[in-house]
Amino acid sequence: MKTGCMIRGRRILLVPYEKELVKKYHNWMENEELREQTASTRLTLDEEYAMQEEWMRDENKATFIILESGDVQKTFEDAMIGDINLFIDEENRCRAELSVMIAEPTARRKGYASEAVRLMIAFGARRLNLTEVFVKIGDENKDSIAMFKRLGFEVVQHSDVFQETELAAPESIVKDFGEFFDANATVSDV
Repeated sequence: MKTGCMIRGRRILLVPYEKELVKKYHNWMENEELREQTASTRLTLDEEYAMQEEWMRDENKATFIILESGDVQKTFEDAMIGDINLFIDEENRCRAELSVMIAEPTARRKGYASEAVRLMIAFGARRLNLTEVFVKIGDENKDSIAMFKRLGFEVVQHSDVFQETELAAPESIVKDFGEFFDANATVSDV
């Protein structure tokens, strides 16, 4: 979806996934471990460009690239550390699945994913009228499961078949993140 904005948090900036950022994203997704953790399929560069265009047109997907905002000398591409997405339920537009990836190893375990999740949920609540947000995480990704639990998400389902845990943010958490957004974020039109 065309979000029409970028979101500045305390230490990160969420920017729309534009064509200029596809090449670095594609390079990340060449990493087999990242593809496994994100349940992604390997694509060619041309397929990645086509996917980016499709996602920008899809009204049920909000995709942002996560940038480290500390070094103003860096280009957006150089500052890229990951991505975050909301997949809006077509039948219940107040509900969405969230996914987040910190692709740059040097940016992991620094709180960037937690901040991005708070900002994205708050953006969803404030701009998209979301009241329900959930994640599905492979059981082997224990760090991610632990992070979502620290953020207040609760386990709602486990699939032994898919070896996956589903966690959801209680509605009160979604509201709390809205207050976090109001106090810690700046939204700029692009």
